[in-house]
Amino acid sequence: MPNFDSVEAFHEKRSDALDYITKQTDFKPDFLIILGTGLGRLAEEITVSHAIPYGDIPHFPTSTVESHEGRLLFGTLSEKKVVAMQGRFHYYEGYTMQQIVFPVRVLHELGARTLMVSNACGGMNPLFRRGDIMCITDHINMLGDNPLIGPNDDSLGVRFPDMSEPYTPDLITLAEKVALEKGIRMQQGVYIAVTGPLLETRAEYRFLRQIGGDVVGMSTIPEVIAAVHMGMQCLGISVITDECFPDALEPVKMQDILEAADMAEPKLTKVMKGVLEKL
Repeated sequence: MPNFDSVEAFHEKRSDALDYITKQTDFKPDFLIILGTGLGRLAEEITVSHAIPYGDIPHFPTSTVESHEGRLLFGTLSEKKVVAMQGRFHYYEGYTMQQIVFPVRVLHELGARTLMVSNACGGMNPLFRRGDIMCITDHINMLGDNPLIGPNDDSLGVRFPDMSEPYTPDLITLAEKVALEKGIRMQQGVYIAVTGPLLETRAEYRFLRQIGGDVVGMSTIPEVIAAVHMGMQCLGISVITDECFPDALEPVKMQDILEAADMAEPKLTKVMKGVLEKL
């Protein structure tokens, strides 16, 4: 996987990816949905017109994480034109930030103007419980990197994008309304992204909680930064798959995380579909 070490190289590779996609389908999505770990079942709700494996698209990363299918799904959900990333890419997989957000850049160019992103995460807020969902109101980037480092592409966005409201307030309000109407308990809070690929120590959970985090995960923030840079609206919803309370911490296995994601996924699906219906 080549890195995008110049604006020109990025444009060339984006053109290659777009050329391949548009030869497979003429579908133009308005919404981009990114499905996180264990959250691929939302894809079953999409009336799919075309599916493209990541591995077939020039310069696309390939997903190496369990439960990430690794496909673009083009179709309709709640009568809206969507493209869903059935699986995402993580910094801990060895990809650069530019590679992680490359699909978001490509799909924005294809027409997507709103990003709806989901993830599995650990809950640090003592009021949160395993199986809850949380609407992301803000985030803290602890990845030590971000996709805007390097030459700025002025055709994508400004050199110093404002991040005071990375998650669109109107979409947060709409998601709250949908959850209330459907009787779904949806938390709100701050998402922290760390590199992984490990779960944190007791001391790290205490620190992350003290600096303002409600949940912690290993994704999402790079994609949101790239989306905000391009002027996209963003909605983020986390599924809390484990309880990260330092004084009652228990070892967690991947199977436990997937089971919790499966338990909470219907709530995520109802909120996502409900938001799309009202847009």
